[in-house]
Amino acid sequence: MASRWPLLSLLIAVTCLSQFYRVSNGVIAPELTRDLDLSPRQLGWAGSAFFFALFAVQIPVGMWFDRFGARLTVAAFSLLAMAGSLWIATAADAADLIGGRIVVGIGCAASFMSVVFLCSRWFPPAKLATALSWVFAASNIGTLAAATPLAWIAGTVGWRSGFVGLAVVTVAVAAGFYIFVQDRPPDQPAPVAKNENLGEIARGLREVWAMPGLLPVLAMHFFAYATMLTVLGVWGGPYLYDVHKLDGVARGNVLLAMGAAQILGILAYGPMDRLLRSRKKAVLGGAAISTALLAALAFTPQPPLWLATALLVGFCFFCAFGTVIVAQGRALFPDRLAGRGVTTVNMAQCLGLTVLPAGVGYIIEGFGGSDAAYRIAFAALGIGLVAGACVYVRSRDNATGWPA
Repeated sequence: MASRWPLLSLLIAVTCLSQFYRVSNGVIAPELTRDLDLSPRQLGWAGSAFFFALFAVQIPVGMWFDRFGARLTVAAFSLLAMAGSLWIATAADAADLIGGRIVVGIGCAASFMSVVFLCSRWFPPAKLATALSWVFAASNIGTLAAATPLAWIAGTVGWRSGFVGLAVVTVAVAAGFYIFVQDRPPDQPAPVAKNENLGEIARGLREVWAMPGLLPVLAMHFFAYATMLTVLGVWGGPYLYDVHKLDGVARGNVLLAMGAAQILGILAYGPMDRLLRSRKKAVLGGAAISTALLAALAFTPQPPLWLATALLVGFCFFCAFGTVIVAQGRALFPDRLAGRGVTTVNMAQCLGLTVLPAGVGYIIEGFGGSDAAYRIAFAALGIGLVAGACVYVRSRDNATGWPA
């Protein structure tokens, strides 16, 4: 087990950076809106731009995982994240912000799937969901850092300086990942690498998309994490500002509590498939409770701050079931298709993260940023979770190695 700690530490570091980048717009949204003269629609697209970039490059990332390994792929892509961070730091308008987040999104495109790709080789199948939950939970240190600490940085030295510092940290993590991470355990020698021609690449992709049980997993994955992050990472901060009139640090404190709840939720869901002896029950239960909490936000006009905070925090805890879906998706594919398989599953999540934040932006702008606008947005997100669950209910549990 000791040999796994360098791997886990670097996986946590690279995913922390990805988490920070993806949710950083939320707490400083009013400052970004003021300094860059953003409309709600532009703010929504800035939130979605990161995930559109993730979605667009998942197929090549999966191919590079299978051909070159995660170590080299993640280290190289992280240099793009550094460049995007510097672009954001010097942004003059919405186009710069969106462009910078696209480059950062490409730079982070390999981060989270490297966790699934590598942990599936370093941990037995029965412990995969638990191992993923450790890394994904710890990665949310990045989410917490993008809450109150980022609000404090924005209020003292400015958000631009914060992104310059983040670029420096990104380079350091990329170097560590390249130097210390191994693609396989020492007792599992790598097969001889093979250069695939276009026909072999196409056959591999067809095999991935024809895999039985894939579509129900993709349907739920489209909505699960994307719904939670649309609230936590993009529109939670504006909601607290527009409806509850909270300043930067106060918004950051609520978002910090939401991020902490997400961490606890990920840790709780990690062993849930073994306790329930079913991944499907864990996912559907989490989706049902999350939908109920969104319904409470949607049907409660002008809720007091304590109630809104409680509902938001509870929602982030119960909507953290995406880790279970990731493990279920990875179990569909043999090792030779692991890279393309996990990135194909991740495409659904990335597409959801592209569509949902931008869609909510249109709702908020269309209804003038009022309490009613946010209530309609919460209702729309809840309907999406129900739609995903209606397709996912046809999936079959596929874990192996549960104790008798």
